[in-house]
Amino acid sequence: MRATARIGAPIVFLACLILVACGSAPTSTNPAPAPVAEKKQPVLYTAKSCFSQMAGAAARWARDAMPVHLESALNAESTGLAGKSTIWRAMYASPSRGTWRSFTCSGSRLNDEPAMGVTGTVESASSPEMSRSMFQSLLLIVDSDKAFATAQENGGSGILKKNPEQPVLYALDWDAKNRELVWSVMYGTSHNDSKGIGLVDATSGKFLRAVK
Repeated sequence: MRATARIGAPIVFLACLILVACGSAPTSTNPAPAPVAEKKQPVLYTAKSCFSQMAGAAARWARDAMPVHLESALNAESTGLAGKSTIWRAMYASPSRGTWRSFTCSGSRLNDEPAMGVTGTVESASSPEMSRSMFQSLLLIVDSDKAFATAQENGGSGILKKNPEQPVLYALDWDAKNRELVWSVMYGTSHNDSKGIGLVDATSGKFLRAVK
């Protein structure tokens, strides 16, 4: 009888501890709210930041690849203000291959735009005109934001004052006649429908002239 009492006491004590622990545990009938996915934002680039990425891709394609043309694009994420865009495209030509390729640098999150990063098209046969349009990458010293600021100081601010949502496009090309690399800052959706175009020396930053 005494042995049974000795064994029963610890069992009763443990049972009490279990009941207390269960009674003190918090109860909840509502599940924890699901975490809200953070919306990924697009990346707006100036020309030079994208140009360097595309130059690396072009060099891996052909060691003698040289740039021929660089341009920005318009979309719902950017109207080109301040020299920035989520999409930049560049053409590169390879003298040894006699071909060219187009590369795209994207910071876009839109479904109908290229995925983020650098992508390239298949190579195509180049022409004599293209070889005369090639330029040295080191000549690009003035970035697109500086070209925009210069164009603004020389008539562009008046265009944006009339329409603050005016889209702005950028194109970089070699002027073989004057032997200079030139930014075209176009206040419009294309060269043909622009409200005005400012030409800026991409090496010195000097404003060259305004054209219609």
